[in-house]
Amino acid sequence: MQRSMISMALSSVSLRDLALVQAVAREGSFNSAARAMYISPSGLSHQVQKVEQALGVPLFERGGRRVAPTASGQRLLGYIEEVLASAEHLEHAARAGDVAFGGELRLGVPSTLGPYLLPHFIEPFPQRFPGARLTISEGKPRGLLRRLQEGELDAVLAPPTATVTGLDATDLFFEPYELLLQRGHALAGRPSVALSELDAADATLMTESHGNGMSDLGMTGSARPERIQDLSLESLATLVALRGGYTLVPILAHDRLGSIPNVVLAAVEGARPGRHISLFWRSATPWREDLARFGDLLRALAEAIPGLDAAGQG
Repeated sequence: MQRSMISMALSSVSLRDLALVQAVAREGSFNSAARAMYISPSGLSHQVQKVEQALGVPLFERGGRRVAPTASGQRLLGYIEEVLASAEHLEHAARAGDVAFGGELRLGVPSTLGPYLLPHFIEPFPQRFPGARLTISEGKPRGLLRRLQEGELDAVLAPPTATVTGLDATDLFFEPYELLLQRGHALAGRPSVALSELDAADATLMTESHGNGMSDLGMTGSARPERIQDLSLESLATLVALRGGYTLVPILAHDRLGSIPNVVLAAVEGARPGRHISLFWRSATPWREDLARFGDLLRALAEAIPGLDAAGQG
């Protein structure tokens, strides 16, 4: 029987400890990594030091404005990534079998999309993937993609983003925005309104969902719309109902938001502001074929849902 050559110090290092080291390297900051990994900065620092002591080398240069890997750290981070990837493959192998996704798809969905898209695929999912359980996590796109990178999720629905290391994606559909106006707004009685007729200063936009700000409105000018932190679309609609003005909301939420008192919905004339939605997964996933079929399902649903434009399969 072959004896393990791993030292006692290194054997005390957990996969979680290695994931914390990886997070510091990715974020370039102990504080940012601590927030991302839901741990206190002092706790994260202690765990990273434990890994450094076990390996016998410092992994990061501390004291600067941005934490950077040492030369040894840069070299060892590649091995740490391999260890974490191997652990993920081990977990997937244990889950693997004849059932799609190894029996469970852990899907991340933005909170401004999930409640409105989920009713459309909650019934066809078990029909297309018998025996597979669907687990939904809601949040902000950036946080969901981070959790996908760290192996907490198997796939994420989110707007396209700049290339993220270790992730692949396929386009699903385009979802136009509608105008949601306070009922007392001068243009509230019309079925459609051109964005050029609106004052950008009267808009209330959400920081992440309306990330492009003025360009989301298709307007130019110096007026700055009010920016608020992301919240539910129902809360955003209630805010407009109380404060006045208008906002942009995704068309899938039409029925739910239209029932809120003191607001009305109107189509956008001409320009079509909106958001593209893609399906993301880790490049190393063993469920690539299953995820491709899931993407096909969502594109087929988008073709059948009024207002959505399904993406072509490139």
